[in-house]
Amino acid sequence: MNKLLKKMFVLAGVFMLVLSLAAPAFAADAPGASEPAAQTETEEGSTIGLKAIAAGIAVGIAAAGGAVGMGLATAKSTESLARQPEAEGKIRTTLMLGLVFIETAIIYALLVVILIIFVL
Repeated sequence: MNKLLKKMFVLAGVFMLVLSLAAPAFAADAPGASEPAAQTETEEGSTIGLKAIAAGIAVGIAAAGGAVGMGLATAKSTESLARQPEAEGKIRTTLMLGLVFIETAIIYALLVVILIIFVL
């Protein structure tokens, strides 16, 4: 129970950090027609930097989570192979399927980051 509580606090801390870094993006006003061109260019430059920070955080969290998940899955499958060598085929198939799903989640995170950079 203590480990679960610690993981929840770490996850909540990461979530709060991401939200605090994204706060300036939520607070930005829509550019109006009455603003000078120089001010618009300055705001554009600052949003590019915020997009880069958000993209780096998102890809970093996705890659770290995927790496931890893959490491745990590989460790547990190796442990189960040592205990039951006759179930090697089923264990390997399940491991590969799980690794594919983890990798798919990481690729989706990469696509979201690409959308953040080029679309927003």
